[in-house]
Amino acid sequence: MNVLIIEDTQDIAASIYDYLDALGYTIDAASDGVTGLHLAVTQDYDVVILDLNLPGIDGIDLCRRLRKDAKRSVPVLMLTARDSLESKLEGFSCGADDYLTKPFSLKELAARVKVLSEHVNRMPASQLLVGDLSLDIDAHEVNRAGKHINLNPTQFRIIMFLMQNPHRVIKREELEYAVWKDNPPDSDALRTHLSNLRQVVDKPFDQPLLHTIRGFGYKLTDKYAEND
Repeated sequence: MNVLIIEDTQDIAASIYDYLDALGYTIDAASDGVTGLHLAVTQDYDVVILDLNLPGIDGIDLCRRLRKDAKRSVPVLMLTARDSLESKLEGFSCGADDYLTKPFSLKELAARVKVLSEHVNRMPASQLLVGDLSLDIDAHEVNRAGKHINLNPTQFRIIMFLMQNPHRVIKREELEYAVWKDNPPDSDALRTHLSNLRQVVDKPFDQPLLHTIRGFGYKLTDKYAEND
């Protein structure tokens, strides 16, 4: 597995490097955002471990450029000392796939890296696929089993965010932030949109993809999820 570490704190970077190196991973490292972005764009990695606070370009801006400008879909695990929900939502909204708060266990970090490398879709960033559901970001089209699905802009943003994160449960607050940022509508709006999405994305087909994980949030997956 090829891993890129972008971390400016030398002892943290060295600890991660040594631990993953002992697991047999091939590792590159950068201590600033400019170098890290260059490596992430020009080289192929299975996972990028990205610190939030970096000199040159911070982690949020780097991740956003990686996704929107470079169109790279490499999984990103973001590291930060900030543990507030707002900070986590900001990280996810810029395109991060997972979030780990400092201080952290190296064993847990390695486990998260492994999960990301195994489960994140390898299609180009503009093409998303979960089971037989496909989404083209550039063409603004959604299809399932070859059938075109018409969605309004809000529904498109919801399904796109869920398809960009098929490997984990998405909390209600995180999904609302991804769709409406700091101005979510009333509390029933998301539930209504999800209900309408189920009518067009799931109901006409044999296998449901959109699942509610009671007490936790939502998950889009082609594997059966309990608690629907």
